[in-house]
Amino acid sequence: MKYYIIAGEASGDLHGSNLMKALYKEDAQAEIRFWGGDLMQKVGGTLVKHYRELAFMGFAEVVQNLGTILRNISSCKKDIEAFAPDAIIFIDYPGFNMRIAAWAKKKGIPTHYYISPQIWAWKENRIKAIKRDVDYMYVILPFEKDFYEGKHGFPVQFVGHPLIDAVEEYRSSADSTFRERHRLDDRPIIALLPGSRKQEITKLLSQMLTVVPHFEQFQFVIAGAPSQDFEFYQRFLTDKNVAFVSNDTYGLLNVAYAALVTSGTATLETALFKVPQVVLYKANPISYQIAKRIITLKYISLVNLIMDREVVTELIQEDCNSKSIYAAFSKIVEQQGREEILQNYDILIDKLGGKGASELTARLINKNL
Repeated sequence: MKYYIIAGEASGDLHGSNLMKALYKEDAQAEIRFWGGDLMQKVGGTLVKHYRELAFMGFAEVVQNLGTILRNISSCKKDIEAFAPDAIIFIDYPGFNMRIAAWAKKKGIPTHYYISPQIWAWKENRIKAIKRDVDYMYVILPFEKDFYEGKHGFPVQFVGHPLIDAVEEYRSSADSTFRERHRLDDRPIIALLPGSRKQEITKLLSQMLTVVPHFEQFQFVIAGAPSQDFEFYQRFLTDKNVAFVSNDTYGLLNVAYAALVTSGTATLETALFKVPQVVLYKANPISYQIAKRIITLKYISLVNLIMDREVVTELIQEDCNSKSIYAAFSKIVEQQGREEILQNYDILIDKLGGKGASELTARLINKNL
């Protein structure tokens, strides 16, 4: 069978790579062509376009780059037609993928959506397009099944969360050389995860670094995104107590004592590694004001959304300042604060379901072809 996969972000690259491994196990003759990143490229298949050329953050940035986005959509359609796949598999990235899904449906190409657009957060009216253009939906968050089937009468398959497998696979094979490889000392490590896009890194990393002078007993380590060059991070490496690792976030989380994390998939990854965290978010002011008026969620982190209560502190926009970060960080490095978060992480993991999300999704995709 021929599969065309579209992932437009770093998290999609991770989930896409694990899905590709599972598809190759299910179908030894599989031909896969994809939009994604380095992780997917390592598995095999043919990379059409890297996600670093696709990621635009926020409303203002999307408007500014609209011409590039429209050219990418046109290019993608032409490439799909030339490849003539048996199925298109969309991984999140809804602004782009839903346009392709509408076109593919008219062309009669089966459409499979793995990792639902977060329409439960905003743009709920997208359910009309999903019902029209998506043949099969595979969801990874427990509350999404109730949302789609109970509220909107659209059948979906809850497959569990693929990060459970990704983290467990890493931990089972991880060695003890992380500190040695990155020339770190024996102090407890604090992971700084400022995101993968230049806009969010620029806004958030400088805020994260404000706590460094107050906690000399820790070693702070920036997790460099694979989509960014080292030169971009150099301006942030002025303190001798701040180190940098590139493309080794899981290695960092595996040894971290605590973390400051940008909202997104990384909040859940940090929880699965059982690292206490503070979640930060700061966007373009225009983008934030627009988002605040149309997003009705109580929380921005996946950890709190899944638990439906505040398990980890979220510091958003004006609250994302040096004073608030210091106060929240101080709590998670103290024993009582750590223990409370870790106990809640155990409950979170139970809610996420069992192992094997990628394998189950691959089986269902093949069954539905």
